[in-house]
Amino acid sequence: MNPLDGPEAGERCDRGPRRWLPTPLLAASAALHLGAAAATLARPRLWPWALTAVAANHLGLAAAGLLPRSRLLGPNWTCLPTRSGAPGGVAITIDDGPDPDVTPRVLSRLAEFHAQATFFCVGERVERYSDLAQEIVRRGHAVENHSQRHRHNFALLGPGAMSAEITRAQDSIRRVTGRSPRFFRPPAGLRNPFLQPLLSRLQLHLVSWTRRGFDTVDRDADRVYGRLAHPLRSGDILLLHDGHAARGRNGTPVILEVLPRLLDAMGAKQLQPVTLTSALPP
Repeated sequence: MNPLDGPEAGERCDRGPRRWLPTPLLAASAALHLGAAAATLARPRLWPWALTAVAANHLGLAAAGLLPRSRLLGPNWTCLPTRSGAPGGVAITIDDGPDPDVTPRVLSRLAEFHAQATFFCVGERVERYSDLAQEIVRRGHAVENHSQRHRHNFALLGPGAMSAEITRAQDSIRRVTGRSPRFFRPPAGLRNPFLQPLLSRLQLHLVSWTRRGFDTVDRDADRVYGRLAHPLRSGDILLLHDGHAARGRNGTPVILEVLPRLLDAMGAKQLQPVTLTSALPP
């Protein structure tokens, strides 16, 4: 198993601060930039060393943004809060929809098990398939923010473009469903240092996952299920996809084969599928 896709021993799954504060990495980066500037002004011959240090720091920040479960750039839900309102809960999160072919069948599978899930939806798809987005909410599930257009270069955007992607999706989802998202997941989970100040301003929680199934690229339902279910524990946040879902050899979207098995396994362990919203601490 990829070590980035499973909770570490003793991992704290708290909700994180709502007011933005720089992490130690970001504070150290700011200090390095100031020190490099001061050194260059005091002794101009040091500029190659200062430039090298700043470049190395930028590479480190970029690497931190490529680790979806990292907290190096700010608070990040990789599991449900330790003092959440949903003890024994597991959050099934479903990304990249709504999809007119797959999402209705996902909703049917969830209804068979009386299970709730969180759908991280793309704003422009919510607008295009508004009836389907409304049906997700009508059935008791949550619709959260997965950006307006699901741009693959999201992590390379500056603060203005990144803010536009997030706020436009907030508006699209609120206008269609009547509810404002409280959580955000960036496309592919990738981000940069500009993201957390924006989320704090918008009062949004950043969410990644405890484990993901890689069900957009893996057509084998057994492997996808194995990544999600072993081990299966209270507080897990699991990631599947209704949008861009891979199809098995029989043409069935992998999520439709995995979801019933996953819900059966949760029932056997007396775990309750919950939305992320229900897990917010009082």
